[in-house]
Amino acid sequence: QVQLVESGGGLVQAGGSLRLSCAASRDLFSIGTMGWHRQAPGKQRELVAAIAPGGTTTYATSVKGRFIISRDNAKNTVYLQMNSLKPEDTAVYFCGATPPLTYTFTHWGQGTQVTVSS
Repeated sequence: QVQLVESGGGLVQAGGSLRLSCAASRDLFSIGTMGWHRQAPGKQRELVAAIAPGGTTTYATSVKGRFIISRDNAKNTVYLQMNSLKPEDTAVYFCGATPPLTYTFTHWGQGTQVTVSS
């Protein structure tokens, strides 16, 4: 089992930036892919960005060029730097993790609210 704790959400104006953090309860090298998902009211949860153990990153088309996912292995923490935020980025953001060598996110944090005002 791994526990994930997100932080860094809040209210920001359109065009602003926020950085989300996801602290894992154990060594990131013992975990598979880490990812940030989001869920807006009335919508399905969607993958925003993911980072594999080797550092390969994947982004949703809607955030490519604006968001950056990174990891600090020494701190067992994954970050999501969000720039040029838009009102449509408003959602609850969840940190997720897959078991090693798999592609299904099975571990989740509690979520952090991001609200972008116009």
